[in-house]
Amino acid sequence: MQNEIAKAKVLIESLPYLREFSGKTVVIKYGGHAMIDDELKKSFALNVILLKYIGINPVIIHGGGPQINEFLKKMQITSNYVQGMRVTDGPTMDVVEMVLVGKVNKEIVGLINHCGGKAVGLSGRDGDLVQAKKMKMLGKPETENAPPELIDLGRVGEVTRINPDILTTLDTKDFIPVIAPVGVGEDGQAYNINADLVAGAIAAELKAAKLILLTDVEGVKDSAGKLLSSIALNAIEPLIEDGTIKGGMIPKLRCCASAINGGVSKAHIIDGRLEHAILLEIFTHAGIGTEIRV
Repeated sequence: MQNEIAKAKVLIESLPYLREFSGKTVVIKYGGHAMIDDELKKSFALNVILLKYIGINPVIIHGGGPQINEFLKKMQITSNYVQGMRVTDGPTMDVVEMVLVGKVNKEIVGLINHCGGKAVGLSGRDGDLVQAKKMKMLGKPETENAPPELIDLGRVGEVTRINPDILTTLDTKDFIPVIAPVGVGEDGQAYNINADLVAGAIAAELKAAKLILLTDVEGVKDSAGKLLSSIALNAIEPLIEDGTIKGGMIPKLRCCASAINGGVSKAHIIDGRLEHAILLEIFTHAGIGTEIRV
């Protein structure tokens, strides 16, 4: 009986959050180990389905870097990176789109549907959902007085506009959108876009109640390695400047900051290796990971 009482207490603890987020949108960037481990994949699908059933509108944007690398290796196409960005020529873009849209996206959609949900797969090209332009990246100048070098990343894009019409239509029919981070340019060409950036832009356009980034780390840590459970928006750049935040966490935090400045209520960087990580963040007092707030 004590186990049953404990379960009831968990439901009671979640009540204020059910009330707060009912009818609102939560944008989730799905990536890392949570996309590879079979148990975590099922946990993710069930979490998303539960959100939809209780009146919260989840919107999923997924990555797929390891899967792309695997296919490029099989096709003997070498990947080159500049400042962490994959240089994407025509043949590489074909593989990126094939893997993200044709394989990874459909697997996620299939799993959610198999577990009892109603998911629909999209790429940013569908309905001009994610409009993009070629990303310009500046390299370090060769000499002190020389201008910075313009680096050509090929068909790597940045978001210029989100057209939410298709998402609104799907929401009215209670579908869960699952979005591959491929954008479309004015010329109709596809662009490879970082999934975090797409998630942040969509969250801002939808004025989401939460943006949640699933990662393979506990969250953001201070210089001593201790988890920072909360970071104020105005503290992000100072933490980057003093070296506390570095590497791949920098673009994630800047993505969260951009989303909040665009109208998102809160953003979270959480450990997707934890079973039911999404529910733990949304429906418990303590939450998990790092919260980014105004």
